[in-house]
Amino acid sequence: MQVDRLELEGFRNYERQTVAFDSKCNVIWGENAQGKTNLLEAIVYLSCGRSPRTRTDRELIGFSKDGARLVGQIAARGRDFRIQADFMRGRRRKLWVNQVPAKTAAVLSEVYNTVLFRPEDLFLIREGAAVRRRFMDNALCQLRPRYASALSAYNRAQEQKIRILRDSEDRPALLDTLPEFNQQMIRYGAVLIHYRQQFVKRLNEYAAVHHWECSGGRERLTIDYQTVSSVKNPSAELPVVAGDLRRHMDSHQAAEQASRLCLSGPHKDDLLVKIDGREAKTYSSQGQTRTAALALKLAEREIYKNVSGEYPVLLLDDVLSELDPKRQDFVLNRIAGGQVFITCCEEDRLATLLGGQVFHVEHGKITC
Repeated sequence: MQVDRLELEGFRNYERQTVAFDSKCNVIWGENAQGKTNLLEAIVYLSCGRSPRTRTDRELIGFSKDGARLVGQIAARGRDFRIQADFMRGRRRKLWVNQVPAKTAAVLSEVYNTVLFRPEDLFLIREGAAVRRRFMDNALCQLRPRYASALSAYNRAQEQKIRILRDSEDRPALLDTLPEFNQQMIRYGAVLIHYRQQFVKRLNEYAAVHHWECSGGRERLTIDYQTVSSVKNPSAELPVVAGDLRRHMDSHQAAEQASRLCLSGPHKDDLLVKIDGREAKTYSSQGQTRTAALALKLAEREIYKNVSGEYPVLLLDDVLSELDPKRQDFVLNRIAGGQVFITCCEEDRLATLLGGQVFHVEHGKITC
């Protein structure tokens, strides 16, 4: 998978720009706030229809602009694709693949995939559960279109349930509608658990190898999937998981109504990461947790390769500057085989080392 060419118009701080990329390594350098991350954001958006930085598309449109456009020429799965995204203020976006309207963003993920690695990902182990859930969700939404659909439906049902619980004190009759949304959360929640369990199983396999190698064979990493306590076997058939979710939700019904909070469901899932049998979040050093985070992101890339047969496009957004030389070398020695984009603040040896092209970004303009 590779991005051959990208066209940006009115996107963030880019007026109008077309740039052709190297099939192996692309080093993008420039001072902060010049547009390096915006460029990577555009590449990610065309792979999944979502920005890693904002929840609303209107923020992608440049100041004083009425609209924006992204066009990517992509080579993947032995074919050439043209992906286009148009944004207009006050109107819904429009997506196309090879000039055919895309009904959902999942169609984009069927063309090519991306793995984005940012400095904040180095704190993946130390952060709260929501960050690790987002890590799973971002990966699975690209890997499995059914997962993306189920996640969207689950989130809508959860939001409705929260509104009902919140407003039920003044309007008790609203509680009569709760069973409908509970059923939706159970139905789609079982799908989320099914795919998350499969993902974490593979994640554990690949990440353990990467962590063992980066630690010089001194530390063992394990990753376990933590979901609703009543779900004893997350890999069971969907009806079994759904039944477990229903029992858990029924047992929390009174507490939810009393607290007006949604207490039961996979929206509280987490990853339990251990190093040598001890919980990494609590007992491991900063260096150990950074190594574990590196292992998880590199494992994510391997999972994509295993599923699609091709490496996803890897984007390293100023992450190497946050690593010591040992961990820098570890990452650089494991990113061959696919297209890579690396942003940094100063032009350095990376393109020469990896074999590729160097681009300079200044005030939303890209030059070779």
